[in-house]
Amino acid sequence: MIKVENLDYSYTLTDHALKGVSFNVNDGEWLSIIGHNGSGKSTLSKLLVGLMKADKGHIYFDDVELTEENVERLRQQIGIVFQNPDNQFVGVNVKYDIAFGLENRCVEREEMLRLIDEFSSKVSMKEYLDRQPESLSGGQKQRVAIAGILALNCKYVVLDEATSMLDPEGVEDITALIKELKEKYHKTIITITHDLNLAALSDRVIVMKDGNIIGEGTPNSVFEHETILASSNLDMPFNLHLYKEVLKDEKLSKQKGLVDALWKLNF
Repeated sequence: MIKVENLDYSYTLTDHALKGVSFNVNDGEWLSIIGHNGSGKSTLSKLLVGLMKADKGHIYFDDVELTEENVERLRQQIGIVFQNPDNQFVGVNVKYDIAFGLENRCVEREEMLRLIDEFSSKVSMKEYLDRQPESLSGGQKQRVAIAGILALNCKYVVLDEATSMLDPEGVEDITALIKELKEKYHKTIITITHDLNLAALSDRVIVMKDGNIIGEGTPNSVFEHETILASSNLDMPFNLHLYKEVLKDEKLSKQKGLVDALWKLNF
C-alpha cells in the first residue's frame, strides 16, 4: 500500500502546487488522479517516484517512509511512464532501453537477455528490439517503457498522462496494456490523467484542483457530481453524458437492455 500524508510542495514562494494532499493507494488497485493543467497531479507523480522532495508531509511504501536515504531502494518498487515518450527513452535502441534498468541493478547478462526477450514479447515489441527510438510511434515507445517496468518487476506503476500524445489506436493499445498490468501481473496502477474515458475504467478516482483534492470515490460516484468536474475544467465523456440523458427520458429509461448496455460502455 502507498500512503500519502499532508503533502505540500511549492515551486516558488507564491506557487503552491500541492496543499496538504492525503490519500492511500491499495495493493492491486487502479487509481486515477484527474485534473486539468496546473491542478498539481503531475507534481504529485514526481514526488511519488522520488524525483522531487516534498516541502512537507510523508509518503510511505508498505509502511516504510520515502526519505533521501532510502529513495534509491524504494524507487525500485515503482516505475513511471511519462507523458512524452521521447523523454524516457535512454537507449540507442529498444533492446538497450529495456536493459538500462536491469544493468543498474547488476542483473547477470544471461538473465537480462531472458527478461528482455520475455517482456518485449509481452508488450508486442520483440520484433522491434534493434529499432532506434526515432523509428517508433508514441504508443510503441510507451510499450517499451512498460516492458522496462515489467522486467524490473516494479510493484507500483505510475502513468503520467501516458496517453495524451497518442492517436486513438495508441490510446486503445495502452489502455489494454494497463488492464493487463492490473489483471494479469497484479500491479498497483496510478494513472495521472485528464482523460475521463480512461479514468472511468479505474477502480477509484481522485479529482484535483489548485493543489487540493476536491473529490474522491468510484468513477460512477465522482462523475455523478457534474459541478466538481466543471469546476476542474473537465468535460464529461460523451458516453456518460448519453447515459445520463437516457436516464432522464421517461421512455428510454425503462428500456433495461439499453440502460445496461450504456452502463457497461462507461464502467
